[in-house]
Amino acid sequence: MPNALAYLMLLAWPLASLILFRRLPLERAILWCIIAGYLLLPPLAEFDLPLVPDMDKFAIPSVMAFLLCLLLLRRPVPLLPRHPAVRVLALLFVFGVIPTVLTNGEPILFRRIANSDPIVFLTDQLPGLRWRDLGSVIINQMIVLIPFLLARRYLSTPEAQRELLLALMIGGLAYTVPSLIEIRLSPQMNVWIYGFFQHDFSQMIRQGGFRPIVFLPHALWLAFFMLSALLAATSLARAAASGQRLRLILAAVYLFAVLVLCKSLAALAYALAFTPVVALAPLRWQLRAALLLALIAVVYPMLRNTGLVPTEALVAQAEAISAERAQSLNYRFENETQLLARAAEKPWFGWGGWGRNLVRHAETGQILSIPDGRWIIVFGTFGWLGYIAEMGLLAAPLVLLAQAARRAPQGSVSPFAAPIALILAATMVDMLLNATLIPITWMCAGSVLGYAERLLYPNLFSRKPALFGGAQALMPDTAGPEKRNIL
Repeated sequence: MPNALAYLMLLAWPLASLILFRRLPLERAILWCIIAGYLLLPPLAEFDLPLVPDMDKFAIPSVMAFLLCLLLLRRPVPLLPRHPAVRVLALLFVFGVIPTVLTNGEPILFRRIANSDPIVFLTDQLPGLRWRDLGSVIINQMIVLIPFLLARRYLSTPEAQRELLLALMIGGLAYTVPSLIEIRLSPQMNVWIYGFFQHDFSQMIRQGGFRPIVFLPHALWLAFFMLSALLAATSLARAAASGQRLRLILAAVYLFAVLVLCKSLAALAYALAFTPVVALAPLRWQLRAALLLALIAVVYPMLRNTGLVPTEALVAQAEAISAERAQSLNYRFENETQLLARAAEKPWFGWGGWGRNLVRHAETGQILSIPDGRWIIVFGTFGWLGYIAEMGLLAAPLVLLAQAARRAPQGSVSPFAAPIALILAATMVDMLLNATLIPITWMCAGSVLGYAERLLYPNLFSRKPALFGGAQALMPDTAGPEKRNIL
């Protein structure tokens, strides 16, 4: 159970965000408000407020960044993208939950039948979704999109994209210190600071040692953040002047060494595959790699639903590497099969919240299946409609960027756009196995989308946008990085 300090940190983050927005340029304030909140705030701790979603380490920094940007600095945040297809996906993401709520009004009952008499005892139940839940679900979807919208507007220039990569690298380098302590002493940071351990400790033990977790939901989340920091450092080293390149290369080598110590096979495989691409491949090849990864992420659930994924062959390949890895992968596949059967009962709009999408014991209500991949969670909760909206919003920026890069003159595309696209695409692939969709992922998607829209629509942000990104106001846009109000 979180201690008082955990809740105090959540309460103090609005004040910390205010300080960031008063002292830093807008782009850095947005980045560090969200990234530092993700790295430092306690996991699992949350404030359960009436009629609104739970406010936790993901929601509080996003909401504060939005409010301070809009109210303190008077900088508009368009709520709808410019491209028509992405606009439809954004509306579908927010309002597509309405049919989910309307079709799940019935409670799920768990009954036990007596042996001697035909008497049914109600042992437990999951509540149905009601009208008041509708507002909470819609607000939650809007909060999830805040980093996406902020990044689209303010983190989509080449300079801002460099700031994004720099923040990821610095955050990763700073996080290596507590990570190395946990690798040596065992994962205890969250226990020492916030008074509890946030996951199953046995999952932190690998290869005779420990995997670090610090203040993140799982060790896999930390390993993937280190991967993002590694790719960011590699891209910055490639684009840097000769005087700075050596230091950035050393930072990338150091981050790779820490990533190896994190003992995550998937993150290490991504690093071995994508780091050479970021370091050496031309921009167009980087974009093609990102598109291929996005295609795999989008198509996999469809193939999995039709039984076309060779799960036994994949487990056999994992067995050749490690029996422990094979057992973990097989466990995921078995759970996916159960959850797919459950989701097939309501394929279009899903089962909604309250854990209604999980497989449970018919009498006791005990959970029998554990969802790992983000895609199966979304598919079971919001059905095909929710899955298409979420994966579409993540994949569409990559498609638009590739389209815009083909039209742009040779050498005119930002050298930082493709590495961010690769980080986004790698996350999409990792979401097939883990629920690693975090605000940083949405920032990457928004940054890529905003940059692609800048290439496709050169005058998009030349004037101050209306709130919903439609007609332009008459005042000129003064949101450039060189103009900044320090209050």
